[in-house]
Amino acid sequence: MLTTLVMIYLAVTVGIGLYAAQRVKSSKDYLVAGRSLPLYMNVATVFATWFGAETVLGVSSTFLREGLGGVVADPFGASFCLIIVALVFARPFYRMELLTIGDFYRKRYNRTVEIGAGLAITLSYLGWTSAQMVALGIVFNTLSGGTIPLSQGIVLGAMVVLVYTLFGGMWSVAFTDLFQTVIIIVGLLYIAFLLGGMAGGFGAVWDAAVRENKLRFWPSANLRDWIAFVAAWGTMAIGSIAQQDVFQRVTSAKTEDTAVRGTLLGGAIYFVFAFVPMFIAVSALLIEPDKVRSILSDGSLDFQLILPQLILDQTPLFAQVMFFGALLSAILSTASGALLAPTAVFTENVLRPLLGGRIGDRQMLVMLRMVLVIFALCVMLFALNSESSMFQMVQNAYKVTLVAAFTPLAFGLFWRRATPQGAMMSVIFGLVAWGISELSAPDALIPPQFVGLGASIFGMVFGSIAPRIAGGAGHPDAVRGKIAH
Repeated sequence: MLTTLVMIYLAVTVGIGLYAAQRVKSSKDYLVAGRSLPLYMNVATVFATWFGAETVLGVSSTFLREGLGGVVADPFGASFCLIIVALVFARPFYRMELLTIGDFYRKRYNRTVEIGAGLAITLSYLGWTSAQMVALGIVFNTLSGGTIPLSQGIVLGAMVVLVYTLFGGMWSVAFTDLFQTVIIIVGLLYIAFLLGGMAGGFGAVWDAAVRENKLRFWPSANLRDWIAFVAAWGTMAIGSIAQQDVFQRVTSAKTEDTAVRGTLLGGAIYFVFAFVPMFIAVSALLIEPDKVRSILSDGSLDFQLILPQLILDQTPLFAQVMFFGALLSAILSTASGALLAPTAVFTENVLRPLLGGRIGDRQMLVMLRMVLVIFALCVMLFALNSESSMFQMVQNAYKVTLVAAFTPLAFGLFWRRATPQGAMMSVIFGLVAWGISELSAPDALIPPQFVGLGASIFGMVFGSIAPRIAGGAGHPDAVRGKIAH
């Protein structure tokens, strides 16, 4: 019965996505929903895209293992990213009237920087999107009692997401996100109420978290621990600013003020609601302490199955439907956005320039859908062969944009002297330094991604003030919408 109801839910989601696809008439509709989303839909897309598998399964299980300090990247870093974007970047982004964040690098610098940054941003999505596919595989594997292997569940989940995203693009993402946000909030609040009661009430759950030292947030006085703490927060908070999915939600809003308010509200709601899965996880520790401790002590990735298994073993059918409905909503909403974002950047900012840029809007739509299918296949392969947890995959994804895309973006917006030469050196220096550090000293005192970020900043400043060899002076007025380029 549960599996049947889940299949019905998936069919409804696909139906909503296909219904929304009727609004797609151009590449602008496909990529940014015609820049027409009202505040409530904009908030829903921000929240639902951020609230994914890693929040329900990854953050909750990591919290049980490492406490509050172990989840400094998500939700703390993730929420701060949205707040920073809303307060600092949303208005400049919206005023430039771009389709993708990669367009910024072309408009502010040149085609070469656009392609380099576009490739880095595209590659960064492999880990994040793969985490959602792994989560879908876990859900189908758990629901079927092991009849559907994890690998087949990953493939099945990818096909579901692909179907409705393929045709509707951002319009399908927006409509399904709104529906899924309601399911996430109602479903997880109900489960928290139910399991909290089974665990002895809110007070008992809170006392258990204190007793188990799970509420300790700040690291010890050890310098290495503090640097690792700041690195985890900064990688998510700063590295994800230069991501297409964040940009897409800002530019999909109907007005500039809506873009700012929607991002702020979505980030605030996400931060508050991310604690609900943590509460549920501690409740699980009280309900089945021996089983949960045994799973946590295991070196495998089975700790990600704590909540799904508890729900199946300890709750009635209605609760199971509510939990898996909320979980699937969280996964699908994030996965669809995470598929569309790199598709948009790669097609618009890598493939189109390489083809000479002379592509009509109808051909652009066809190309977008073809790239979406190819990227979905790449993500499936990555998910099938990854041995990282969902939480780790998401954190690793943002290292790429932190070292390669953030510095050219921030300096391009706020430093008039930034040049194409500096931007290209920033991308190259950041990636090379990060790669060398990851290979030679991954456990060094200074984390590899911070080495890469430092090299990226140096490359930008040095390349911009050094004598120009290539690239020209750039277009500092482009960020104010004065340059049509």
